[in-house]
Amino acid sequence: MKKWIIFIVIFVVVILGLLIKVYFTSVGPVKAAEKKAFAQANEEISLKEVEDFHIYNGLETVNVLEGKSTKGEKIIVWIPEKSKKVFVKKAKDGLSKEEAIQKLLQEKKPKKIISVRLGMEKNIPLWEIYYRSKNNLINYYYVHFETGEWLKKIENL
Repeated sequence: MKKWIIFIVIFVVVILGLLIKVYFTSVGPVKAAEKKAFAQANEEISLKEVEDFHIYNGLETVNVLEGKSTKGEKIIVWIPEKSKKVFVKKAKDGLSKEEAIQKLLQEKKPKKIISVRLGMEKNIPLWEIYYRSKNNLINYYYVHFETGEWLKKIENL
């Protein structure tokens, strides 16, 4: 009986170790991209801290940093992977996440909003809203970050 318990404990520890290794291996490239984006952003503007980082995959891949400058202002930095040009905007100069959602709600009646995130296409900063419609189909709604104008929709996928 003791042999079985020891075998089960060793098996669980090995499986747990493998899962942890897979997790850290999969997170590694994102952390490296964040570090590189932070360094590029710091060349343009002094960042005090990064509150959020994500990779937007639209027409091209764009790294997006949300954080605070050394002056304490909330800023957003977009870095397209191909051009490496750094776009910096103060958060107050554009729509907030909640305001972007309100733009969607004025026009559509989503069943569930799945994600709202910043992105950039053709050097235009935007909010991408990913949601499910009443008939459970996937939809994307793109809102211009600065003006709040609708840019494009992808519906009923």
